[in-house]
Amino acid sequence: MGAALGAVVIASLYFVKVLFLAVVIVAVGIGVTELVRSFADRGINIPLVPTLVGMTAMIGGAYWGGTPWLLGSFAMTVLVLMIWRMLRGTEDYVRDVTATILVMVYPSLLAGFAALLLADPGDQGRRGADMVLIFIATTVASDIGGYFAGISLGKHKMSAVISPKKTWEGFAGSALACMAVGGWLVAWRLEEDVWKGVLIGAVVVVFATLGDLIESAIKRDLGVKDMSSVLPGHGGMMDRLDSLVVALIPVWVLLTLLV
Repeated sequence: MGAALGAVVIASLYFVKVLFLAVVIVAVGIGVTELVRSFADRGINIPLVPTLVGMTAMIGGAYWGGTPWLLGSFAMTVLVLMIWRMLRGTEDYVRDVTATILVMVYPSLLAGFAALLLADPGDQGRRGADMVLIFIATTVASDIGGYFAGISLGKHKMSAVISPKKTWEGFAGSALACMAVGGWLVAWRLEEDVWKGVLIGAVVVVFATLGDLIESAIKRDLGVKDMSSVLPGHGGMMDRLDSLVVALIPVWVLLTLLV
């Protein structure tokens, strides 16, 4: 399943960039749907269709219009959803609107920064694809490195309450994998200094781990093990996007500053 997802990402990223944008919108849309349905099981009401429309406008706007369109689409979507919920009455209004804004930020707004990376015009558009590849590969390396180090060496728990399977040994494996992959890809694809990629990898491992813990906290509060079973062996789409969307912002900042 992981190899199939990787093949779809790379093929769309380097052959038709707009197709990759569609892949992002579909993936994030599935993740948003999982969150909305999980909230609904706890009696928290979030309107699915306008939320998906707003998410699509944010990601598409970021690609074609840049940061102003991303933030503008986000603000307008939140305002529309607040009005939408108000028309249904005032009972539990604050609770539902708060959950709605959470979903519009995580993962919708955060995913828009992938579109900002993709839209980079350098080297006839190739640099944007390379930066997205570096972001995805480095974050995936965190999961892979942490998994193998955790199952073979893991003894000391990071947070037994939030995520009992995460260990400090696994975190060390994630860090080594992230920095190795980051240094290699930045030197190969962007022809930049290796230390820049190592720095990106070091930042990614921190935020990817935090992203995983954030989703674990949400799932524990909602009383679910996985967001869904849409990806065999992986759980739900949000179970794959959790590290990516949180690591995306610092990677975007670093690539913008360093490259």
